Amino acid sequence: MTVTIYHNPRCSKSRQTLALLREHGIEPDIVEYLKTPPAASELKRIIDQLGLSPRQLMRTGEAEYKANGLADESLSDQTLIEAMCNHPRLIQRPIVIAGHQARIGRPPESVLDILP
Repeated sequence: MTVTIYHNPRCSKSRQTLALLREHGIEPDIVEYLKTPPAASELKRIIDQLGLSPRQLMRTGEAEYKANGLADESLSDQTLIEAMCNHPRLIQRPIVIAGHQARIGRPPESVLDILP
């Protein structure tokens, strides 16, 4: 089973989650999502795997959130997904995907229940 981490090397939780995976003998595929943002269809699939709404995956404290008026509750899920694709700093991190399951690594130990 392939394990993938959507990783930001500047984020301590992301680094801790990557280290935890490696401690469990897993060398994941690493996607530095700030350099290579996911396409809207890929992000939708991840959101579905997480069992969240697009808004729940957003980092609401980021400047892009306020600057783009994303607190507006009338915005569609598709609009929020497109905003995250265009401004990947808005995406919660890290995200670990194993098979058809995904978890946000906050805290890093939360990913352990989906590991092979």
